[in-house]
Amino acid sequence: MNLPGRNYRYVGPADLLALVRPGGEGSSIRSAADFDDWASKLDTEELVEPFTFVVDAARVLRLAPRRSEHVVCAGGGTVLAAGEMSFRGKSGRWVVVVVSNQSTGYCPDGSSWSVVADALDAVGIEHPSGFTHEVVFRRCPACGQLNIVREEDFLCVFCDEVLPEEWNVDSGRSS
Repeated sequence: MNLPGRNYRYVGPADLLALVRPGGEGSSIRSAADFDDWASKLDTEELVEPFTFVVDAARVLRLAPRRSEHVVCAGGGTVLAAGEMSFRGKSGRWVVVVVSNQSTGYCPDGSSWSVVADALDAVGIEHPSGFTHEVVFRRCPACGQLNIVREEDFLCVFCDEVLPEEWNVDSGRSS
């Protein structure tokens, strides 16, 4: 188990943060039994869609329907990882087939994968060796805008300034 991990604060719009309600967090998945119980309440159509996930500060995997906001899934707290994942049944077990760090509310770095892998290992769910789709987030130091870096082009799409190679989305910002 990899214990290090960055705590990601919510950096998205305030109107989405306002959606957080006590008891509205994503389902806590601590074991295969928790996952089976959670999945048994979903219909077939829901199971084929990707789910919103976070790994909370206590290293617990939380799952919610895809259209859920990550900040709601996390109960408004900090997370160690966030994104989307899809599951499929395989030989009587659940496996992760697609997983990303796509969360514009938390903008986690690709290094958050180890926390995701640890959370899935703790539950006993087979998974890929890394994100199947990794999103690279950077904040422009010149204009302050959030960027998604595509094709390793580290230029701000808003002002054409060079973006840092290191993750900086929440550097020095208050949320």
